[in-house]
Amino acid sequence: MQIRVYYEDTDTGGIVYHSNYLNFCERARSQAFFDKGLMPYLEDGHFVARKIIADYFKSAKLGDVLEVKTELTQMKAASFTLKQTVYKEDEKLFELEILLAHISFEGAPKKIDKETKELILSLF
Repeated sequence: MQIRVYYEDTDTGGIVYHSNYLNFCERARSQAFFDKGLMPYLEDGHFVARKIIADYFKSAKLGDVLEVKTELTQMKAASFTLKQTVYKEDEKLFELEILLAHISFEGAPKKIDKETKELILSLF
């Protein structure tokens, strides 16, 4: 997914503020659902970030066009892990590993049903 860096994404020096890379990755995950005509939520629960490992390599700047690439690296009974990488052209700027846990609306861990697993596999 492509994202343009806007003024609101940057600090006073025109450099992307560090937490906005997390927002860019979240947009890319949501966009994967929208691209299939789906909403990025489930009827029987939802996914929450359980663990995030972020690595910053270079800074993006105001006006840059970035590409967020997402790949599924692990699927478990009640969670899955994605690796998301932000590029400017062919240069890697940022990498995120995120563990997303499936929980009920009450907040308890919940097994991912077969249909949802198949959907996640098709998205990422």
